[in-house]
Amino acid sequence: MNGKPVRFRDELKDFFAFLRRPTLSRRHVIRRTGNAVQVDWFAAATFKRLLCWAVCLWAINMALFGPLAASVAGATGAQHRLDITNLPWLQALIWAPIVEELVFRYGLRRPLQFVWLGPIVVTCLFSGPVWYSIALVALLVLLLMQPAWSNASLRASATTATGWRLWMQRLSGKQPMPMKFARWYVRYFGWVMYLATIAFACLHLYNFNFGNGPWLLLPLLVLPQLVTGLVLAWLRVRRGIAASMALHAIFNSGPLLLVWIIVSTLPEHML
Repeated sequence: MNGKPVRFRDELKDFFAFLRRPTLSRRHVIRRTGNAVQVDWFAAATFKRLLCWAVCLWAINMALFGPLAASVAGATGAQHRLDITNLPWLQALIWAPIVEELVFRYGLRRPLQFVWLGPIVVTCLFSGPVWYSIALVALLVLLLMQPAWSNASLRASATTATGWRLWMQRLSGKQPMPMKFARWYVRYFGWVMYLATIAFACLHLYNFNFGNGPWLLLPLLVLPQLVTGLVLAWLRVRRGIAASMALHAIFNSGPLLLVWIIVSTLPEHML
């Protein structure tokens, strides 16, 4: 790829093309020296571009999906669990972006690693940010990043590793998938991506206390998370897991900041 800067509208076109036909291509990423794990964690994604995506998502959700979700909440009697007097800044800006991206999107490009990683991070997700979950997630991130600290290609030792050692390297992300499995995965990748995004959106139903309204309307409550999840899935595939974690954190900061401003300006008796 050439070194010309990629315009935001080009990324928008690529995003919609990705929705029509999800692929594992890393378009718009300049491959420098190093290996695929370095690209996964350190591919160029400027704060300005991530902020553009966040603003776009905020605008769409405020203008379209947010009001729809609010109407559904009124019709179903659903109430958000958020305590406006104790905003979860650390959980929303650090814990959720890291853990939710590991659960729902890390495996999109590394399905073999997710065989062992998945059960661990899912357990951490439902345990919440307690000390042992935080320590385990930090250790996992360092472990996943470890191959990025080598300048050698991940394929370099493919001819020397055999048998169980080869499979251990594949499960650790130091070797690519077997070709037969890779062809199968590429064929059904679209299903995997959409199912992971739907699961991500459904997780956020836990943010609500439900009344006695029609349950069929409940998926509409998490339309903002569904749309955001699609953008995060595209970004994870194209720019790497670190970029999707960063956008996730930026996106979460918007609603929290808005609530904080409202709470800070309203008289105490109105809260």
